[in-house]
Amino acid sequence: MATYKVGYFVGSLSSTSINRLLAKALVKLAPPELDLSEIAIKDLPLYSQDYDSDYPPVARAFKQAIADVDAVLFVTPEFNRSIPGGLKNAIDWASRPWGKNSFAQKPSAVIGTSPGAIGTAVAQQSLRGVLCFCNSPLMNQVEAYIQFKPELITPDGEVTDEGTKKFLQTYMTELHAFIVRVLTVLPRKA
Repeated sequence: MATYKVGYFVGSLSSTSINRLLAKALVKLAPPELDLSEIAIKDLPLYSQDYDSDYPPVARAFKQAIADVDAVLFVTPEFNRSIPGGLKNAIDWASRPWGKNSFAQKPSAVIGTSPGAIGTAVAQQSLRGVLCFCNSPLMNQVEAYIQFKPELITPDGEVTDEGTKKFLQTYMTELHAFIVRVLTVLPRKA
């Protein structure tokens, strides 16, 4: 049984983010074939092409963390009908300099939660467009727009609603199947 490393990004920089809670839940609900670890984005400076000739150590470590995983999972809130600036900044760092795009041919998936009735649907659509440009094979089904309600996820990542828990387990099972399919067609370079 092969194990796949999945790096996940929490789009919010807040330590109390509901999307951070969702990420904890996803780690717990993932099948054993997926080994999830967070790739932190909060310490990255604002991207500028002035750095392209010499990335700072934090950005080099960030790009290496992406290189070290088989796939990436974006857990994003929705800010002003789009993705948070910190997440876009991280994507800019990872996709540059030109010709060294960390997301090219790397399987990816998007999920998020919000108190609003449509979850993070608009932010996810925005993020999907960016990931398509970055040439990242994107899991299109199952889409996951989670409406967050108080106490839906405990501080330690337990999902209290059985229907939501089952849905998230299915999402993670589908993510595993998607990663297998993509890496069968586009094997990682040694």
